[in-house]
Amino acid sequence: MGGFERLVGQPQVVELLGQAMARDRLAPAYLFAGAAGVGRSLAAACFLQLLLGEDNDRRIVQRNHPDLLWVEPTYLDKGKRLTAAEASESGLKKRAAPIVRLEQVREISQFLSRPPLVAARSVVVIEAAESMPEAAANALLKTLEEPGQATIILLAPNVESLLPTLVSRCQRIPFYRLGLAEMTQVLQSAGHGDILSQPQVLALAQGSPGAAIEHAQRLATIPEELLQGLASLPPTLRQAMAMAKLVTKSLDSEAQIWLLDYLQQIYWQSGQVSTEVLQQLEQAKQQLRAYVQPQLVWEVMLMGAIGS
Repeated sequence: MGGFERLVGQPQVVELLGQAMARDRLAPAYLFAGAAGVGRSLAAACFLQLLLGEDNDRRIVQRNHPDLLWVEPTYLDKGKRLTAAEASESGLKKRAAPIVRLEQVREISQFLSRPPLVAARSVVVIEAAESMPEAAANALLKTLEEPGQATIILLAPNVESLLPTLVSRCQRIPFYRLGLAEMTQVLQSAGHGDILSQPQVLALAQGSPGAAIEHAQRLATIPEELLQGLASLPPTLRQAMAMAKLVTKSLDSEAQIWLLDYLQQIYWQSGQVSTEVLQQLEQAKQQLRAYVQPQLVWEVMLMGAIGS
């Protein structure tokens, strides 16, 4: 289907959106529901090429297109909104996930209050729509009721993550996790074929090429000393205490949570630990997210795993 050649493994998406364009029966709002990294953002980019009249596959609609508003969740730092990329560049210490804020939803309303300047319609894409607090979601609801000459696309992991009233005003476009053949095609075409030789990374990704790339990049930032030291659980209390200190000295909290995910995967695959130990790792993740002192979390978890 013209415009969607780059989208792999989502034939139903291509069919639904392609038919909507072919029959000129566009919904005022769409919900692209599925796991991150399986093609939701790419599908949105392909779709808006058609919506905004850029149907040549070699031309990518830029996010500064006058009739496009692409909304990302943001952090708030000293009164200034920062996207995740901007927060990382500025070294902002993140104590919570970014959200789509009420002010951003109001900006959507203002954007749609004027007619499109170049294209036949305006388009709004909202990433991580599930991150909207209730006030922002309710404000968006009013816009969805009367979007005017526009199409609004929400990206979210599933229907349950949004208010039912929002879901009811959108046409749902389901996205599915990819099989190994499709994962191979996407990763090789993206220049990340080496990930195919990392079974733990592929297992963590669970059919999401985007997640596989992110996990591989994170794994590359973990010191080899840590990976070797945690390949099996420390056998003594002294070694457990030393490893806890090394982990918290080497990694920030976000990286520590990822490392616990990775350890759960390799321990489960190896069969070398009990279900109780896997549960202790899960509890450690929850404690880190609750901002419990990291070294204490690791000490308790590693010492508790000895002999389990």
